Amino acid sequence: MRAPGFWHEPAGIMAAALSPLGALYAAGTARRLRKGPRESVGVPVICIGNINAGGTGKTPTAIAVAQRLAARGVAVHAVTRGYGGEINGPVQVDERSHDAKQVGDEALLLAAFLPTWVSADRVAGAKAAVAAGAECLILDDGFQNPGLAYDLSVVVVDAWRGFGNGKVIPAGPLREPVDVGLTRADMVVSIGPEAAQTRFAATWGAWVKVPQLTGALEPLATGMSLDGVPVLAFAGIGHPEKFFQTLRGLGADLHATHALADHQPLSDTLMTRLLREAWQRGAQVVTTEKDAVRLSPEFRSRVMTVPVRLQMDDWAPLDAGLDRVLARK
Repeated sequence: MRAPGFWHEPAGIMAAALSPLGALYAAGTARRLRKGPRESVGVPVICIGNINAGGTGKTPTAIAVAQRLAARGVAVHAVTRGYGGEINGPVQVDERSHDAKQVGDEALLLAAFLPTWVSADRVAGAKAAVAAGAECLILDDGFQNPGLAYDLSVVVVDAWRGFGNGKVIPAGPLREPVDVGLTRADMVVSIGPEAAQTRFAATWGAWVKVPQLTGALEPLATGMSLDGVPVLAFAGIGHPEKFFQTLRGLGADLHATHALADHQPLSDTLMTRLLREAWQRGAQVVTTEKDAVRLSPEFRSRVMTVPVRLQMDDWAPLDAGLDRVLARK
């Protein structure tokens, strides 16, 4: 599903018409979050979530946090619901036997960096991870989940899009109102280049009452230059244009771009069409890491992947938060 354009524009007629439904959605989220006490599983839990629906950079943030913890010698596992996957779990993701249709693309991407558990029931997934030796858990996209207690909550936001028009689904892109959601956050990570950070600060800075960290997704050096290379790019992520801008920044000669819906299945028919178009244009097909894990083996070797990693302007606030959480356990 691709987000409606009016979600990221100043609130207009459509947003106003849908606002009563947005109020009902927000009330449902609040009611769900009031359900009973959250359950602790005996190890630190770090929630990487968002207020927006759709991609904001949660998975790269979760990977970055996992790497900071691993550098401290902590056995860290991820727990995720496995968006779009068929398996309810709890089950540990095995890259050799699972595919995106079973566990979701984000779970497969996380599993390349740390043990990852897919579970529709987050508490059950957390308990399974702890039983398998996890000393700390990263709860991926569980900010609105009422079941599992967490020790540190990190809200991730795309700096350019911010919180959109400030309205709740379906009037806007939010799962809950900004002021309500941020009262539960320990810190906010805004992701984007300098111009995007300036825009976010001007529009939403006054709403952020907790420490705000700024960072950007930077291409990982792979030894393969795209400078001047004719490229056909596709991306099925929350904000495909970010990926296309990354390619332009690497000097790629973009002959065509295809913005797909977030998590869109990459069928043989679609991939055959894209590869044929690239051949006709004399271009290399390029995509994101998240999209690449959804490719069938037949096409994976024919598509170039450009990985990105989160680089913070200042890691100190995050590191301090992680140290506090680990010291309490």
